[in-house]
Amino acid sequence: MDRENEYGLRRSGVGSRTWILMDSSGQEAFLDVDKYALMHRLQIHARDLRILDPQLSYPLAILSRKGAIVVNLGHIKAIITHREVFLRDPMDVDVEPVVKDLRRRLRPMNSERNVNTEIRQRQPELENGEVDSPFELRVLEVALEAICSYLSTHTSDLEAAIYPALDMLTSKVTSDNLDRARKLKSQMTRLTARVQKLRDELELFLDDDDHIQHLHLSRNTTHGPDGQLNDFETCGDGSIASNATIRVCSNDTELLEMLFEACFMQMDGTLNRLAKLREYIDSTEGYINIQHESRRNQLIQLELFLTAGSLSLSFYGLVAGIFGVSIPYSWSTGHAYVFKWVNMLTGTICISIFMVVFLYARFKGLV
Repeated sequence: MDRENEYGLRRSGVGSRTWILMDSSGQEAFLDVDKYALMHRLQIHARDLRILDPQLSYPLAILSRKGAIVVNLGHIKAIITHREVFLRDPMDVDVEPVVKDLRRRLRPMNSERNVNTEIRQRQPELENGEVDSPFELRVLEVALEAICSYLSTHTSDLEAAIYPALDMLTSKVTSDNLDRARKLKSQMTRLTARVQKLRDELELFLDDDDHIQHLHLSRNTTHGPDGQLNDFETCGDGSIASNATIRVCSNDTELLEMLFEACFMQMDGTLNRLAKLREYIDSTEGYINIQHESRRNQLIQLELFLTAGSLSLSFYGLVAGIFGVSIPYSWSTGHAYVFKWVNMLTGTICISIFMVVFLYARFKGLV
């Protein structure tokens, strides 16, 4: 039976490849998936699919649902079941490496999910201590490694761009340098929010074993004859699962915990790098503010000198205006020598006024 007809989906046209379907047998197909078809096929709610809408802004999240894992890791948006994965926008530049990695690392697996058959197939691996992870955990591993590598690479690129920009801004404060530093700071803020959200999401799974157990879709669900998802016993119930089954689940849980812990440590290191970058930006901003304060203080000092000089010259203008009034007086003749004394005395007083203002400002610590 054709896979698109089997899943209630239809193959996309040439220009609208919005999803790619990859299954455990190694087959893949580009699909134009309807939201309601996904809801009916995977038995998930519309609110879970809403976080995968690229037109809506939702934080990074990994949601474990009955029979499916809804993954929103920024540009990596996927729905994972125990035998297939729906990956959104496979032709995107940032998603293409994920598709290639999935093709390389997803080995074909037996489609039969009977627990007893699986235990018999994996019993030699259990005895040797080697266990092949289930399909959904391998897909989740690829997605987490891809987003961690993506965020780390962007952090390195941001570091390579910010340090020279801040050094240039420190040496010369211009509008272009300020605008460049502002844009880089905005990028760093958005990147920090993504890294922090992913780190918190991983920490949530590491702190709660039940969350990790819900990710084991191959252990928690089976596929019935009609293609619908049926409930199955979880690990450790003791009613159906044998000791070998419990050991398989325990190994898978340990592998998943190791994956989450490795990604958590990587994101924690990336977050520390971004924190150091933030401190460097704050230090540069503080240095720039100190420079601005120093320039402002210099301008205030210059304004003080100009004000004191204007006050002194205004007194000189006052004296000149008094003697320039055309009023007849008796001593205006025969006293020409007084002109130079008036000018000398007035100049001395003006200089004295300027020096008094300067000394007072210096005494108050203004200059």
